[in-house]
Amino acid sequence: MEAVDRAFAAALYIEGDAALDTGASLLAAAPDADAELALRGREFVRRAWDRGWQPADVVRIVRRDLDEPQVRILAGLIRDELSRYERLPARWQGQVEELPRETWRSDRFSYATAVLELYRVLLALPAIEPAGPAPGASVLGPPVHGEPKTLARIRALLAKAEATGFPEEAEALTAKAQELMARHSVDDALLAERGAGGEVPGACRIGVDAPYETAKAILLDAVASANHCRAVWNAELGFSTVVGFEGDLEAVELLHTSLLVQGTAAMTAAEAAQRAGGRKRTKTFRQSFLLAYAGRLGDLLAETARGVEAEFGGELLPVLATRAVAVAGRAEAMFPRTVSTRVRGASDESGWRDGRAAADRAHRGRMHGLDR
Repeated sequence: MEAVDRAFAAALYIEGDAALDTGASLLAAAPDADAELALRGREFVRRAWDRGWQPADVVRIVRRDLDEPQVRILAGLIRDELSRYERLPARWQGQVEELPRETWRSDRFSYATAVLELYRVLLALPAIEPAGPAPGASVLGPPVHGEPKTLARIRALLAKAEATGFPEEAEALTAKAQELMARHSVDDALLAERGAGGEVPGACRIGVDAPYETAKAILLDAVASANHCRAVWNAELGFSTVVGFEGDLEAVELLHTSLLVQGTAAMTAAEAAQRAGGRKRTKTFRQSFLLAYAGRLGDLLAETARGVEAEFGGELLPVLATRAVAVAGRAEAMFPRTVSTRVRGASDESGWRDGRAAADRAHRGRMHGLDR
């Protein structure tokens, strides 16, 4: 439709508020263009899938760069576009279910402005490494019917750890979840080796949001490494891609989210104690705390996982080695040109000390004698 073409020419390819206002004015004056405007939006969404993006990835970028009205408009476009498919890739269905359901409308000019701002972001999305098949692909994998009982139990343990107000209880619950994750990974590896699996490594993307994104990316890398996965951070786009076998990927998502919640709570409590003593260097304290928390947890998580694996003896070593080679190969195929990132060192001794202590508490609960 001519009104949409003129609005797009005025607003999408020229930067600045004046261009945006011109495009929004053209759309506001053409109410019969709404259907075509929505159709173009679904085309932008479909183009994002072709470039390797998934629903949660696009929502995360829009939420970072714009506001809630654009997120709600995007959610409607995603639902409309994906309704064309009889079946979605396994991870996509969960992402769609988490989309906001509230619609957003305003006066015609404000709505047109929000839509054009959204389309500017969608149009500028770069191509990224696909983390799995897109809708309509010939191979989507088998349908998913709920999650394994072990993962459901892990999820419940971590939810309790986040909710409790008693540090010792949180420690014990988190440590039990860590041990269950390691055993779940071993069970999957042995099952695959005996011919009942046949799976290959996959990938998922996990948001790494500001502030203190470097420390958060390090924490995710630590969790991934302890669970036989590889994490590659894209600082510019605000996410890490984690490569590994499906059961391990699910464990990494669960544990990283929980440890980040627990670490943030511990950091807030430690910071309050510092302020009570007259300290004011909040930013350096938080950065140092989270860096120490991530580094220390990496060592402790790996120690727990290796301890569980040692119980199975020598039969497990060649199995894990084979899976490690497969994960490394998939990661290198997806990211052939990764570079190392220089991490700015911690500069606050108190933050570093408190962060390591919080990591020890988050891990030490395995000594509390929970039944396996």
